[in-house]
Amino acid sequence: QVQLVESGGGLVQAGGSLRVSCAASGRTFSSYAMGWFRQAPGKEREFVAAISWSGGSTYYADSVKGRFTISRDNAKNMVYLQMNSLKPEDTAVYYCAAAPTIVPGTTDHEYDYWGQGTQVTVSS
Repeated sequence: QVQLVESGGGLVQAGGSLRVSCAASGRTFSSYAMGWFRQAPGKEREFVAAISWSGGSTYYADSVKGRFTISRDNAKNMVYLQMNSLKPEDTAVYYCAAAPTIVPGTTDHEYDYWGQGTQVTVSS
């Protein structure tokens, strides 16, 4: 069982940076692949980034590649999403998710546990 709590969302101007964090509970956190998804108003939830259990492999949606960086600290049970060069189209609720797999997936049905989400708003 893994419980996830996101934090760090907020309002930022276009071109700015923001880091959202995900705190996980559970002694088996390091055995889970982790992902970030987002959902904008009126749109379906979409994959943003994922990281393997060891942190050795990362995956990104084309729309954020080169701007966002996912990382994890297994000693602290934390996952981070550093977002740079933010655009208004990045505005969404960002969700952290955990999957009991070695290789993280890019579809939400592959993830078993979800946080409550944190709002990120990018103004133009």
